[in-house]
Amino acid sequence: MKEPTISRDFSYVWATEPEMRPTLLTLIGLFLVCGFSQMSVAQNNDELYKQWNNNSLEDSLRMHAANQYSRNLVQTDQDSARAIAESLLRFAEDKKELDFQIEALTTMGSSYYYQSEYVKALSQYMAALDLANLLKDQRKIASSYNNVGIMYDLLGDYPKALEYYQKSLSIKLDGNFEQGLAVTYSNIGAIYLLQNKHEDALEYFEKSLEIDKKAKNETGMAGSYNQMGTAYSQKGDASKAQEYFSMSIGLYEALGDQEGKAIALNNIGNLFKRNGDYDKALEYFKQSLKIHEAGSDLKATAIAQTNIGKVYNQKRNYDEAIKYCDKSYEIGEKQNLAQQWFDACECLYLAFKKKNKEEYALDYMERMMMLKDQLSSDQTDDKLKSLEYAKELQMQQISFRNDSLQKEEEKLKMELAHREEVAQSKKTRNYLMIGGLIAFIIAGGLLAQLRVVRKSRKIISKERDRSDELLLNILPEEIAKELKEKGFAAAKNHDKVTILFTDFKEFTQTSEKLSATELVMEINACFEAFDRIMEKYNVEKIKTIGDAYMAAGGLPVPESGSVVHTVLAALEMQLFITHRKKIKEAENKIAFEMRVGIHTGSAVAGIVGVKKFQYDIWGDTVNTAARMESTGMVGRVNISRDTYDVIKEDPHFVFEHRGKIEAKHKGAIDMYFVSFAEGQAPDPLVIEDHESAFV
Repeated sequence: MKEPTISRDFSYVWATEPEMRPTLLTLIGLFLVCGFSQMSVAQNNDELYKQWNNNSLEDSLRMHAANQYSRNLVQTDQDSARAIAESLLRFAEDKKELDFQIEALTTMGSSYYYQSEYVKALSQYMAALDLANLLKDQRKIASSYNNVGIMYDLLGDYPKALEYYQKSLSIKLDGNFEQGLAVTYSNIGAIYLLQNKHEDALEYFEKSLEIDKKAKNETGMAGSYNQMGTAYSQKGDASKAQEYFSMSIGLYEALGDQEGKAIALNNIGNLFKRNGDYDKALEYFKQSLKIHEAGSDLKATAIAQTNIGKVYNQKRNYDEAIKYCDKSYEIGEKQNLAQQWFDACECLYLAFKKKNKEEYALDYMERMMMLKDQLSSDQTDDKLKSLEYAKELQMQQISFRNDSLQKEEEKLKMELAHREEVAQSKKTRNYLMIGGLIAFIIAGGLLAQLRVVRKSRKIISKERDRSDELLLNILPEEIAKELKEKGFAAAKNHDKVTILFTDFKEFTQTSEKLSATELVMEINACFEAFDRIMEKYNVEKIKTIGDAYMAAGGLPVPESGSVVHTVLAALEMQLFITHRKKIKEAENKIAFEMRVGIHTGSAVAGIVGVKKFQYDIWGDTVNTAARMESTGMVGRVNISRDTYDVIKEDPHFVFEHRGKIEAKHKGAIDMYFVSFAEGQAPDPLVIEDHESAFV
């Protein structure tokens, strides 16, 4: 389980850099402080609206009112705030007021920021940065650099975030700008902490703390103490870590900040847990849980409950462990929090296993396996989303550059016309020289911009290819293509598909002889080999269900030879399992034995779900294939008469007629064992053992 040890400081800084700064806490969420009181907002909004719409007022007063009005709304009504800021931007552009253009773009970025649309926010902040550079206002440049850094931070591009934080810091130090300096120090320290560069992180946290102490900013001091405690904890200096966590807790108590206090309590609980002082760990975890239960953050509550359950497991008080982890399990299941659900399952599995309640332990192990698939899917979704972020940002940057290029061309054309008019009164030679110089400038500028556009398009093409590659890891190529083109993929009837099912013999009894780590590693090794075999024979993997593996030939596009290929794949899977068992037994280790069943018939295939896509198949053919597996024998591939009729003349195979076998809910079915013909078996696939993904 990932322990929530870090409380990240992400500043939100307006172009004017208000004195107060917000924090993004790992478990709590995003809370922003914008430098103006809610009471004054309620009193001033009506007046500000009237001033903005009063054409008799000076332009500067109207723009100031619109700017303040949009900022007042940005936390509570992002769409309205953005609409006002867009109106202000157009007005400021018409009046050539760069200051208010920067303010408007920053507010628009903030509105997207609050809606978690970080790419759009980044685009607005980048535009504000360009104008700040044009205006040569160092304070606004520094603030914009910091805002851009925050967006890259939130998008997970830490090298880029650090680059922009450092630029902001450099300007603030050169200009002796105190406001916002602590924020940037803290943000840089947090990046170094993520990279386990503890000394660098502490250096920046201490600088941030020093500034906050001078400013008597107790909220900032509490955050710095908490972060410094985390850094010392990761370094292994428990005494220092406890000292700083305690100071953080004290400040949060004085401020009445219960959520900040809960995070610090959780961190100090983890510190005692790592040092083996389980009674102290329980004391702090339970204090943290009490605060979370009084609030509304169910995710934080679930994490705290699991932390307590894991400590009780360490203390061998398994009944208490089950009590707390069962509560966490309920929250994870109801809220669909995959990681917390998985962690609770792991806690319950260990508790029931230690109580020798193997049936319950196995049940939670199987749920862990299913949740592991979901977590893997979530990670793939995150990668796809990250690639989409990068692609969208590149597109917006190209659009912005193209707009800038068009404006520059118009500006140059106006300048050219002016110079031509002046040149009428001058000598022909001077006219030609000036015209030639202007033409050269235009050509050079256009060429440079054209190169930038071409380079950006190449980057977008590369990112699109990466995105497509990840999508193909989730869905078959034809389905992925249809989904991208149409936005949906219709379910289809298939007259002849060949369904393959596998299942490990006596999985429950075998799993009892293995640790959780050994069990998952062995299943992973087998499924990795199966995936490679499916790819070799162009058979579509459908899904895994606990220790079962399901695949289909002839999907999503019908293919001649798909029945033969599916049977060849099944035989090679059995060959791998048999060979691996011999190797494991020679090492005095336990390995699985397996049954495989195959049936050929009609089925319906398509995508299920609207949030996390999954390609699946339905129909009686699926049920019959499952019965072929359950009525088969260990080490053999059992096929139905329908499959046999298709491949009976193929020279790869030999068959053993079993006669009619009774199958549950299916009656008597004609079945055959199929094997490789002499000389047809390939060399068995070998998979190297490796660490489980959640060891």
